[in-house]
Amino acid sequence: MLGDHNHHKRWPVLVFLFCCCLVFSGRSQETSSLLPGSKPADIRADWKPWIGDYGTSKEPRVVLERDGHLFLFNQTNQWQLNEVSPGSFAIPASNAPDAPLVRFSKLPADRLVLITSKMSLDRLDYGVDAKDVARIKPVRPIEDLRKEALAASPPIETGNFRKPELVELSSLDSSFHLDIRYATSNDFLGTPVYSQARAFLQRPAAEALLRIQQELRPLGYGLLIHDAYRPWYVTKIFWEATPPEGKIFVADPAQGSRHNRGCAVDLTLYDLASGKPIEMPGAYDEMSPRSFPSYPGGTSLQRWHRDLLRRAMESEGFSIYESEWWHFDYKDWKEYPTLNVPFEKLDSVGATGLVH
Repeated sequence: MLGDHNHHKRWPVLVFLFCCCLVFSGRSQETSSLLPGSKPADIRADWKPWIGDYGTSKEPRVVLERDGHLFLFNQTNQWQLNEVSPGSFAIPASNAPDAPLVRFSKLPADRLVLITSKMSLDRLDYGVDAKDVARIKPVRPIEDLRKEALAASPPIETGNFRKPELVELSSLDSSFHLDIRYATSNDFLGTPVYSQARAFLQRPAAEALLRIQQELRPLGYGLLIHDAYRPWYVTKIFWEATPPEGKIFVADPAQGSRHNRGCAVDLTLYDLASGKPIEMPGAYDEMSPRSFPSYPGGTSLQRWHRDLLRRAMESEGFSIYESEWWHFDYKDWKEYPTLNVPFEKLDSVGATGLVH
């Protein structure tokens, strides 16, 4: 999505516990394939509403599914939840002899609550709406920020850069699906910042992405692109619009972004048979711990798909951004300059969409 920042909150204890559980589950990795082990079954439909984070964002309790069971995590412990009745679960006595019953309740206004004898915790929604769009309240009006950003200039760079050669992804393969949120009001700012719904990458990155698309096709998946090359002025809008607590998810325009260089892509998987996006542990552009690639929550199937996307991207020279499961940088990003060319000024030439 947004940033190339290097600082973010980590959940070392949760991740350690989660990784240990995967080891003990006996699920092997298939090193010769993109597949991250055997594909797990989806969670029971009546359990899915309870999956999520409860309490506070600083010290959340995480309810997740693994191997057909629900688990409750906090920062130091984990407990398996055994169903005793719809919405009610018991913690096995061997894990916690004095542990209370855990209940989930849906209150008016779709308020979801985790209840024990000692506490009642609301589920955190992280600003994600019914359409699975994450939103924030901009610090300042976007139109004011747009005028300032268009009048500003990118940072001056020195060095021997490659000549930019942006390629429009849709010209390479029509099976790339586009959902360019920033050209619509269904983005985290609630208003369009792009004039056109298009996606470009530098040629080597675009061709690598095409190979990934071809490798995923026999597995029943395609790539859904949310964002790729981003003019610098849009990075400046994002930075100025985002409140301080969200800065870890946005790039500092003083340094430029890998998106500005045409070597970063925000994307997810879609199902070839239905054309529908694949469900991941968190929403695209969500400013929450669920965006971290190491986030241990969600369901087994969601995490499996997240891992499949990562393995596919890394197989062709992309690396994941440490705060966003959907953001991948191409290996040669340092060799390209920061660009500030709006989409409407990019010339599409034949089937390649070459631009200067």
